[in-house]
Amino acid sequence: MMRILLFLATNLAVIAVASITLSLLGVSSYMSANGVDLDLRSLLIFCAVFGMSGSLVSLFISKWMAKRSTRTEIITQPRNQQERWLMETVAELAQKAGISMPEVGIFPSPAANAFATGWNRNAALVAVSEGLLQQMNPKEVRAVLAHEIGHVANGDMITLSLIQGVVNTFVMFFARIIGHTVDRVVFKTERGHGIGFYIVTFVAEMVLGLLASMIVMKFSRWREFRADEAGATLANREDMISALRALQRQQGLPADMPDELTAFGIRTGSKRDFGALFSSHPPLEDRIQALRKGA
Repeated sequence: MMRILLFLATNLAVIAVASITLSLLGVSSYMSANGVDLDLRSLLIFCAVFGMSGSLVSLFISKWMAKRSTRTEIITQPRNQQERWLMETVAELAQKAGISMPEVGIFPSPAANAFATGWNRNAALVAVSEGLLQQMNPKEVRAVLAHEIGHVANGDMITLSLIQGVVNTFVMFFARIIGHTVDRVVFKTERGHGIGFYIVTFVAEMVLGLLASMIVMKFSRWREFRADEAGATLANREDMISALRALQRQQGLPADMPDELTAFGIRTGSKRDFGALFSSHPPLEDRIQALRKGA
């Protein structure tokens, strides 16, 4: 229920932000005054506002959503030695990476996982699962934390959101051009848009969105290699490899992360078939080999 409410809240926020922005820009329609042709400038603005709004709103509320969807408990005052060690380790790694101290949290999950999110490299959240703390030794946990700090220091959350926004913009833009063309040529609609436009636009968005997601996921996989290298640099290369080996032993088990945070978790990515093109993470074996080559 919580995830549904968060999904609805996000979409309502996107619609509100986009509507206000379009109103300020004076864009009310992407049809030309004659009601026959598309106004490509207005269409591009319309698509950019909606495409970027979704990504930016998600980015700005990412910490809020992550805390609630994973039930992450933020450590404000360490209650035990483990929480004190977590805070001190994150503080040390953040200082080495040249970023401000992130919020640190623990979320209830038996699966070994961790994530970092936040709209700003100096206002981030780093969280680990209870399962990760139980199943990994301190050196491996430190390497995982260094990996997540690497994501923050590299600005991966911001970059991924911007790429997603640009991709969304052009998917919407070209889908509507395709829908408009088919509506005119095939369905013979002379003015405005008929049912053909909406059907074809919907299908085109699905197809183009599928193809575009390959671009976004390719970047996501590339940033995992960079974060692994950051983990090796900030912590220790062998400890980073050992942490990935520990994750490898859980291959096939549920990652136990909300869909919206999958790309920000450390664990996923086992496919080598066509499905690998849509995976946010490379196979763990490839990541381990990349770390060994960089030694």
